[in-house]
This record gives sequence, C-alpha cells and structure tokens, in this order.
Amino acid sequence: MTLKKGDFIELEFTGRIKEDNNVFDTNIEKDAKEANLDIKVFKPFVLGVGKEMLPKGFDEDIEGKEVGKSYVIEISPEKGFGKRDKTLIKMVPTKLFLEQQINPQRGMQLELDGQLVKVLSNSGGRTLMDFNNPLAGKDLVYSYNILKLVDKMEDKINALQDFLFRKRFEFKVDGKKAIFEVEKGLAQFIQMFAPKFKEILDLDIEAKIVEKKEVKKEKTSN
Repeated sequence: MTLKKGDFIELEFTGRIKEDNNVFDTNIEKDAKEANLDIKVFKPFVLGVGKEMLPKGFDEDIEGKEVGKSYVIEISPEKGFGKRDKTLIKMVPTKLFLEQQINPQRGMQLELDGQLVKVLSNSGGRTLMDFNNPLAGKDLVYSYNILKLVDKMEDKINALQDFLFRKRFEFKVDGKKAIFEVEKGLAQFIQMFAPKFKEILDLDIEAKIVEKKEVKKEKTSN
C-alpha cells in the first residue's frame, strides 16, 4: 500500500553528506559502527508522515511510497538543514567560556543551550563562533527502508514522546485525551507540546502529578 500524510510508520534510515559520503545519522547498527557514531540504542524510528518529524525533503519524499520497500533520496540544503547564514557567525568574549572551565580551541564543537556550535578562532580575548547547524549548506543523501505501518495509538504516543519529550512518561488514553503521569514541576513542560499532539494525533493532553519515581528514558538516533 502507498503512504499518505498522517500515516505512522516504522523506518530504518541512514543519512550521508553527499560530498564525502560520511554518515551523520542512522538507526542501523552496522552503518553506525562503520562510521564510528556513538549511538547506544538501535531501533526503528516511528514517525508520522508529513508531520515534520524529519528534514523537509525527507519527509516529503515518504508520502506516496510503499511499505516494505527501500528508497534513496538526495536533498538540497533548502529542504535539509538550511543554507549557511553569515549572521550566525558571532564573536563571543572568551571569558564566558573560561568561567565554565572551557578553553575554546579552533575546530572544537561545543553544546550551548542544546545547540551544537563550532569554534572558528580564538585570539585577543575573543572567540569566533559558528552557530549554523553543522549540516547547513550541505547536500544530503538518505537511504531508507519503510518497515511497516504503525496502527496502535500507544505506539504513536510513545513515538511523539521520544520525538518531543526525549523521554517517556507513563500515560493512559481516555477518549480523545492522553493523560501523562509526571513529577511535580514537569506539568508545564508537558503542556508546552499540547498543540503538537493535537495537530498530529488529534489528542488533547493532560499532566497528572504523581509522587517522584523512576522515569524511563531512551536515547534516540534522530
């Protein structure tokens, strides 16, 4: 059967930079090991077709494809991670890094507020930083295999938890509402994603406060 927008599927994929064929992302163990990528958990990626859970060009390509088949697509920067933006190259006082016990050196990649940035130079008490996505301006090649359709609402909700929360909370579905059990202080975090759950699954969400307990976490490869 061919896929349409809104279908949920299991997907295996490998993304490469076209100019040098280097793998930058995959959920296939063999490809990750060959590329020396530090990925701990390998499992199919569950996503909603056309729901912006992948780079735009990749997402668009899946619609109309067939379950059980493999495909290869080339993606331009405009439909991948964007063009390079000169305004995102900024000078930062080096003392800000030293205060965090970081000695910035040319070529280093650092994570700042969840964003990966690159050190271009460091001299005279100032550090030149590149805040562009490392894949900005790159033509990409994705090879992917559509494994199967995902029908169970529980699996769809967990896929969105992996994608939006980066962790999983226990939940139950009551009609058109998903109720997540969270620790005190996390209710606002959950509610931030209410519009996305409504858009993708047509579900309202609610956060139910429970006593502190072990929360299951999973590292994903996308």
